[in-house]
Amino acid sequence: MNIALRIFLVVGAVIVFAMVIRKIRKSEMQASDSVFWLLFAGSFVLIALIPQIAFVVSDWLGFDSPSNFVFLFVIAILFIKAFTLSADVARLRQKVVALTQEIALREKR
Repeated sequence: MNIALRIFLVVGAVIVFAMVIRKIRKSEMQASDSVFWLLFAGSFVLIALIPQIAFVVSDWLGFDSPSNFVFLFVIAILFIKAFTLSADVARLRQKVVALTQEIALREKR
């Protein structure tokens, strides 16, 4: 893994840390979301500081290059986050429908 990718990972992690801390200070982010993003950024730092992790895992999974593993790792984690957010939106949508129906019934009485 070349130095440019390692620097990119650290800079990306610093940007994510700064954004999360800013959102926490403004009370615009829930604790569970902030923990996810901090761990996500922490994984960037870990891979950048200990690149052997990427080498070992990429060899184990059969990737040609550790950088391919890093990009797939990022894509996979963000895909999982998008799926959980989609499930949360669907759950909240159902709650809105139920609450709207309940309010309509109360107003009808």
